[in-house]
Amino acid sequence: MSTNYTHWSIRARLKTRQLLLLVALEEEGNINRAAQMLSMTQPAASKLLKDLEETLGVQLFDRLPRGMRATWYGETMIRHARMALASLSAAHDEIEALKAGRFGQVSVGAITAPGMTLLPAAVAQVKEEHPSLRISLQIETSDVLMERLAQGKLDMVIGRLFERHDKSDLRYEALVEEPVSAIARPGHPLLAVPKLTLRDLVSPGWIVPAAGSVLRHRFELMFQEEGLDAPVNLVETSALLFLTKMLQQSDLLGVVASDVARYYAEHGMVALLPIQLPCKMDAFGLITRSDKLLSPAAKVMLRALKNAALAIYGTQLDMADVA
Repeated sequence: MSTNYTHWSIRARLKTRQLLLLVALEEEGNINRAAQMLSMTQPAASKLLKDLEETLGVQLFDRLPRGMRATWYGETMIRHARMALASLSAAHDEIEALKAGRFGQVSVGAITAPGMTLLPAAVAQVKEEHPSLRISLQIETSDVLMERLAQGKLDMVIGRLFERHDKSDLRYEALVEEPVSAIARPGHPLLAVPKLTLRDLVSPGWIVPAAGSVLRHRFELMFQEEGLDAPVNLVETSALLFLTKMLQQSDLLGVVASDVARYYAEHGMVALLPIQLPCKMDAFGLITRSDKLLSPAAKVMLRALKNAALAIYGTQLDMADVA
């Protein structure tokens, strides 16, 4: 029997309720509660699971005295079940949008800096061309965004790929490296210091990202590489609203992506310290799933992002996938 035939045979025998049951079992860890979630009896749920395990030829869950725990086979199947259910949900939403006369919908995630520079330009272009296209935007860390992309909750991400991320089903197109800047309140004494150096920045208090973040690591490393002790008077947060407010009413300093720094400086909320920090964040890029076809709406959004990247960063990206 050919491999293709076997794959189609398994697909034909899979039921949506089996996929829903897998997700419910993972969330509840108990077949009775999972059955209640799906409004079915416990025997019916047990039979659905048994039929699925027989179809796949593996045990998906260990039966424990007080519940159930997914095996490695089960974890794999649950991950794909979530993706399949998310895809079905997206298909339903897309059809409903078309029925209502809308062009469709797209979900985009971005880290902060491109969220403030690249996304507004791309969204403006999409809305000019397709006013009825519904756009959902999320600004988060790369780790959070990559998890949501894997779950099918996002169509594309503007973020960073790290070694810990599974890249087997991803398409990544680098956009630009991200310089960082030191910021302070307008009128801060350090703004008047001629030829400001890193040594001048050791003693002041800083608002910095949490320990373990890439920017925090690069921040401390740049002092160490100059033979200096890293600042110890620190407040840890990535909340920009708190950071800008706190800077305005104190002599603390902040370290943020240069695009973010310029945005707040242009609005008079902060000032850029006159020093070029000798550190950069890794490049961020456009990330999509290579194992999933983009919807027409997602292609429109991706094309707009690539056009905006050329205008803002001077980065020429391949347009073949959005033709």
